[in-house]
Amino acid sequence: MKIMIVDDEVIIRTGLAKVINWHELGLELLTPAASAEEVLERIPAERPDILLTDIRMTGKTGLELAEEARVMLPNLEIIVLSGYDDFIYMQNAIRQNVSDYLLKTSKPDEIIRTVMKVKQRIEQKWAIQSKDRYKDIAEQHRIFERWVVFGDVAGVEGDLTREIFSPILQGTMIEGSSQTFRVVLIAAEGWGIKESAKSLLLFAIDNALNDLMKCVTFVQKNRLVVVLKSDGTISDQQQLRSNFIKIESVLKCKLTITRGKPVDHIDQIHDSYLTADLAFGFKPLLAVDDWEYADIMHRKGGKTVCSYEDEKELSTILLEGDPLALKRCVQQFIQALADDPEVTPQSFEASVKSASFAAHRWLNRVVASTGTGSPQELSLAPLLYDEEALPHDLLFQDLYAIMKLYHNQISEGQASHVYKAIAYIQEHIGDNLSLQQVANFVHLHPGHLSVVFKKESGMTFRDFVMKKKMEHAMDILTVSPAKISEVAAEVGYDDVKYFGQIFKKYTGKTPSDYREEMLSQSRE
Repeated sequence: MKIMIVDDEVIIRTGLAKVINWHELGLELLTPAASAEEVLERIPAERPDILLTDIRMTGKTGLELAEEARVMLPNLEIIVLSGYDDFIYMQNAIRQNVSDYLLKTSKPDEIIRTVMKVKQRIEQKWAIQSKDRYKDIAEQHRIFERWVVFGDVAGVEGDLTREIFSPILQGTMIEGSSQTFRVVLIAAEGWGIKESAKSLLLFAIDNALNDLMKCVTFVQKNRLVVVLKSDGTISDQQQLRSNFIKIESVLKCKLTITRGKPVDHIDQIHDSYLTADLAFGFKPLLAVDDWEYADIMHRKGGKTVCSYEDEKELSTILLEGDPLALKRCVQQFIQALADDPEVTPQSFEASVKSASFAAHRWLNRVVASTGTGSPQELSLAPLLYDEEALPHDLLFQDLYAIMKLYHNQISEGQASHVYKAIAYIQEHIGDNLSLQQVANFVHLHPGHLSVVFKKESGMTFRDFVMKKKMEHAMDILTVSPAKISEVAAEVGYDDVKYFGQIFKKYTGKTPSDYREEMLSQSRE
């Protein structure tokens, strides 16, 4: 595909010719022209596909050139370039059916995107013009994709299929090297978050790759699947990396590259794809932008559930209602997961979901303990894990919704201080809780908290704490074979004898008698 630049200012036309590497965009740059008249003379022989022209030039204008050039080449795509942000010129350009409009102040990456969009449109036209053959080739490409992605070999044989494979099946190998085939998955960013921009960027990368190396490619799941042949030498790997760096430089983007395991025969290429896809799942976990299956194949998985310490820290932050503290907590939690040398996408996802579940469980627990509503009234949808989303953003939004819901529910009136105090007691039932400690948390004077606490709860602070500790101890004795001393420690009593006295005073039974009674009831 050929492109010609037209501008009567030598600095502009030579600058445009040099600042962008047109060859690596899959375009042949014809000698730039200094006037519309020169272009009209050269068009019959050189037949450009794209014309990048200034609007205002000495002699014929760019719009006059567009009109006359289209008579000679009806399929010519024209991009007008102007130093004047003039609405009238833009209106006239639209009337001439130009392909696009750019200002001379446009940055190189903006020009590249526009040209690639026009190039894509031309290729689509070419495909339509050769419709029958295009259908055959498209069908063979679908067969090829099914083979690589799903291992479906039905329909793989055929002349067109072999033609598709030819870039990687042909060519000589370095003597003494071993020929292997491999799938490489490429994700890219840098052209914006819109689906159209992402699609155009992958199209541009696809074009550049096929110009730089022998490979077969297709787009799948917002990433480029590349099948290539390697001779296994260090220079071959270096050249491949060099090509990727060159594409990043030319297209002003950032690539993430994942390599599947090499296979000896092209008919094993599905195995390489499976390992590349598995390695690609590590994208949110790795701080590098280029890795292969061998780098992660030995990982066994990190932790899958929140620790008691994680849950306690999270509950404290949710009670405090500080979004910045929550964001820091989430970032540290996610980073700790990613830093685990054994972490896998499965264990990572499980741990993130566990943090969300812990927060939902906390919300139900404190709402029940404060009596400010029912769990059904405050229910939120469970976290939906999305591999495409940034994990710390995903988890933060989920936890922040829980934090807001809780604080909106109990934020009215002086009773809110008591509700917060009750929630704090519930989450720190294993501590040696004091009135001063809880008053500090809810930002009240201990004496004032003592008064409003009894008014709202109907109990003194001390009696309420003892009641909650004993209820928790009863729950443990019912379901756990833990020693009495361990149960005492769990609810904040170092002296097991004193714990026994308090427990009997509250329940009328010793801890051992209570456990035996519960066991007897469960057997009936």
